Amino acid sequence: MASVIERNLPATRKRDHRRATRVGQRLALLLIVIAIWGIASLGTEPFVLPSPLRVWHAFVGLIANGMFFADLSITLYRVVVGFLLAAVVGTVLGMVLGSNKALADFFEPVLAVMNTVSSAIWAIFAIIWFGISNATTIFVVFMTAMPLVLTNVWQGTQTVNSEYIDLAKTFRMSRAKVLRKIYMPSILPYFFSGARLAFGFGWRVSLIAETLGSSNGIGYRLRQAADLVQTDQVFAWTVTLVSMMVVLELLILKPLENHLFRWKRPVQS
Repeated sequence: MASVIERNLPATRKRDHRRATRVGQRLALLLIVIAIWGIASLGTEPFVLPSPLRVWHAFVGLIANGMFFADLSITLYRVVVGFLLAAVVGTVLGMVLGSNKALADFFEPVLAVMNTVSSAIWAIFAIIWFGISNATTIFVVFMTAMPLVLTNVWQGTQTVNSEYIDLAKTFRMSRAKVLRKIYMPSILPYFFSGARLAFGFGWRVSLIAETLGSSNGIGYRLRQAADLVQTDQVFAWTVTLVSMMVVLELLILKPLENHLFRWKRPVQS
């Protein structure tokens, strides 16, 4: 037992060292960006490029205003609901189309059209159909994210070993069981890749939808600050949005990916 622990110590130390080095590199990059930003702001009017300190004061002011966390939470709610709907619908449709070539050939032009329609156009339709409501942003996020998930899942089904399908037919497995037992494990990496991409796009298009068709949320506050030429608040909201996306990526999506695909890690000798 002791010998096994001793053998694992060097690998553990290497991982810890790599993690610490990566964190140090990220912090150094952040400091460099802030330094360049601060230098660039010295010879620029505040309404064009506010300094990092001015943006920090604007951020503190937003929190003190009392509506900051309400706007943050409503945007997060809209993005998550739209993304979850897109993930469920996109996965189901992707598996169905991937397992049925006739349906795939018939609906392929529809998917191509959906992938080319701009999120701004979906936002305009959403305003016409749903008015100023949560459904507007949720719909735009859904219509932007769902084709991405569907396409990736569809591609994942093409990698399924045909011998497994033939074996399942031999054992007279139902279509639902074939999808669950054979297709699902094969498409999981493709689904996760598409889901991460869709979630990032969902954040971006939510701002468009909230800017055009909402009375609260980060997008609405960004438009409000821009109309009043409060550039420091625009930067403060932008930094908040980017920080939130980074936190979700590092604390939720990346750890989940590492957990789901831990079997793909190379074996340490």
